[in-house]
Amino acid sequence: MTTLFEPLTIRSVTLRNRIGVSPMCQYSYADGYSNDWQLVHLGARATGGAGLIIAEATAVEPRGRITPYDAGLWDDAHIAPLKKVTEFIKSQGAVAGIQIAHAGRKASTDKPWTGGKPIPEGDERWWQTVAPSALPYSDEHQKPHELTITEIKEIQFLFAAAAKRSLEAGFEWMELHAAHGYLIHEFYSPLSNHRTDEYGGIFENRIRFMIETLQTIQTVWPKELPLTTRISGTDWSEGGWTVNESVELAKILKGMGVDLVDCSSGGNVAEAKVPVGPGYQVPISEALRREVNIATATVGMITSPQHADEIIRNGRADIVLLGREFLRDAYWPLHAAKTLGVELKSPPQYLRAF
Repeated sequence: MTTLFEPLTIRSVTLRNRIGVSPMCQYSYADGYSNDWQLVHLGARATGGAGLIIAEATAVEPRGRITPYDAGLWDDAHIAPLKKVTEFIKSQGAVAGIQIAHAGRKASTDKPWTGGKPIPEGDERWWQTVAPSALPYSDEHQKPHELTITEIKEIQFLFAAAAKRSLEAGFEWMELHAAHGYLIHEFYSPLSNHRTDEYGGIFENRIRFMIETLQTIQTVWPKELPLTTRISGTDWSEGGWTVNESVELAKILKGMGVDLVDCSSGGNVAEAKVPVGPGYQVPISEALRREVNIATATVGMITSPQHADEIIRNGRADIVLLGREFLRDAYWPLHAAKTLGVELKSPPQYLRAF
């Protein structure tokens, strides 16, 4: 029986355990450049024993940022500071992953701790958002520009360019962000995609943007390294994207060579009623893993070592990703190992503590 602290090998990459740091935006950068905050933030969690460290949503172009303070990979100059981050993560025995993203209609907003509201037009930080359809996320958000076919192709190229830069920066694990109401999710959800061309309407058309984007990334991302994606398994809203559709999508992704689906949910409808609670998204991961036989990661209010271990032991996911719990405790894996009676080596500098 597989446990939380057993290694996991995908292609040429082996994680030392099944614990990962979920990509969490820090909104702490200027012009997309990584800095000491990201180095220390992610580096501490690598030191703390996580097997996989996924860097936060990293924009493929400036208008793809959630806020003006997001990390980016739209310029070759972004590579060098990120390389410092990946080198330290790997020196601590963890695998360095990255999530590349485009915020779509949910872009051009302020930092969460300053209100997180859409930036008003006229503010020098404002920019025009884009989406599959000219439908705002909420009454507060601006009306996005509806992408043309040519513009869709241009954005797909930007994803591939960012993936190539990710490789040059030393990342060994690629996650395409297709969740939480951002651009790719906006395409596959019928609630945000009202197009009538080949990118809208039926299921096959709504997933086309995501499939083509992955295919474009595959032209630059090595076959020996893991290619994964995060999806929102359900919109939690009537008439929206469903778990059954996620299963059908996962079958296609597996056939394409995608190695793992990171199962989150929601984010595309402002008024959605999400049944939040410990492990509330685990059934999505479990459904995909069972019905598609594809590796999955799960996330969502998982805090205790016993709960995380149960998820892995019972085959409900292959990796448990922690978000807020890792903000509270960078050394959660070391503490979890002690709780579960497992030996996990701490850095020698910390031996007196662990």
